Amino acid sequence: MTEDKIWDILISEAMQVASKERILSKVLTEFVLERKSLADALGWRLAARLVKNSVPESDIRELIKDAFEKDKQMLHSVEIDLLAVRERDPACNDFLSPFMYFKGFQALCCYRVANFLWKNDRKDLAIYIQSLIAVVYSVDIHPAAKIGNGILLDHATGFVAGETTVIEDNVSILHEVTLGGTGKERGDRHPKIRSGVLIGAGAKILGNVEIGEGSRIGASSVVLNDVPAHVSVAGVPAKEIGAVKEASPALGMDHNLLEMREYESGGGI
Repeated sequence: MTEDKIWDILISEAMQVASKERILSKVLTEFVLERKSLADALGWRLAARLVKNSVPESDIRELIKDAFEKDKQMLHSVEIDLLAVRERDPACNDFLSPFMYFKGFQALCCYRVANFLWKNDRKDLAIYIQSLIAVVYSVDIHPAAKIGNGILLDHATGFVAGETTVIEDNVSILHEVTLGGTGKERGDRHPKIRSGVLIGAGAKILGNVEIGEGSRIGASSVVLNDVPAHVSVAGVPAKEIGAVKEASPALGMDHNLLEMREYESGGGI
């Protein structure tokens, strides 16, 4: 689906809601219907959420808009993230809801702006944006982290990703997940999440470990070692409990571990 197509659908959805709900018509007009493009709309919506007695909202708005207009790949990532939310979140049937209200999608968009600033040697401003994201959304992603496309941060509250974290494409992550280090060491010290991974709520993945493609991390697990591709792990510390039948569990969003009971693991991770 193209950028223009998504923007057209977003406009149509906003018009339908505004016509039915008088109370919402003003806010939808301000953040969607009067905007010229998806980049322009992102600037208005995200700035309004981030700025609380901080720097002028107009400055943050122009900063966000400018970042998305300059980096078309970043804007494309946002579009794929919107598709991911609509396709994987059973509570979402449109683009308008995540754009206007879902903290996981909005926090990820704001991270992308901070990452853009970090890569363009504006690190002080990037860290400032990171601090605003943490306060407003309860999501703390270091601007230097590398995050791919098609990411679903479902609920998102309490999500943490450290400086050297890598998250590849089409990953789904529930709330209170930590992708952190194991101490005060410096250098490459955070997890590498490969494509198609599903991470359950409250999971903690610590250290420079690799979570293999298409694997599944059970809720509240603590992962301290590499996880092979297409394997489920769970527990504290996490142990291998079964093979993953799906090619990409992140897309199916199936957290059920019952199918693993018949699997006999060759050993822990």
